Amino acid sequence: MAADLAYSIRRSDRARRIRVCVDPHDGIEVVLPRRAAAREAESAIAELRPWIEKRLAEAERVRRRIAERGDTVPLLGTDLTLVAEPGRTRAHRKGHALHVPADAATAREAIERWYRRTARQEIAPRLDAAAKAVGRPYTALTIRGQRTRWGSCSATGAMSFNWRLLLGPEEVLDYVVWHEACHLAVMDHSPRFWSLLAAHLPGYAEPRRWLRRHGATLVL
Repeated sequence: MAADLAYSIRRSDRARRIRVCVDPHDGIEVVLPRRAAAREAESAIAELRPWIEKRLAEAERVRRRIAERGDTVPLLGTDLTLVAEPGRTRAHRKGHALHVPADAATAREAIERWYRRTARQEIAPRLDAAAKAVGRPYTALTIRGQRTRWGSCSATGAMSFNWRLLLGPEEVLDYVVWHEACHLAVMDHSPRFWSLLAAHLPGYAEPRRWLRRHGATLVL
């Protein structure tokens, strides 16, 4: 039975099927198509229970790792000390310190906005260099906060990257940027694509492996 698992339901006009998400902060969420019956959420929870329990265990490990950070946040392999300041509304970095609002909820929002701004500053020059090396221009750069996708490249050359990449090592950010830049030349994951990526980033396997193993920990 799914009754002992607490979950929330969100209806979406864009959803074409039922989707279950497990988040370290938000818990279990069932996304239903607008016309789906509410009872279908319970059926989905029951059917996916083994997968959900595995994700919940991972989420608990993530929460422990976040708690171990104490009053710091990670940035590309380094740590910034959080300094709470009454009256502040925006996060601002000064050396190895990140000055944030004193209110916890306001601070969380301000920190995420700061990461989004910093992500663009970090990614844009990397992407410019990678696109130039690949010999294909990109048309747009967007910073997003997807749950499961780290980067994307559309057929028109529009690039999207997840700001949470800044919570990991710098090598992982470099890998994702190069990965998506190579898609400007080869849209699929054929041997030709991986050969192109290896030519520009010979050690890509290690950060790729790190992201697969630890990507769930890249949350505030």
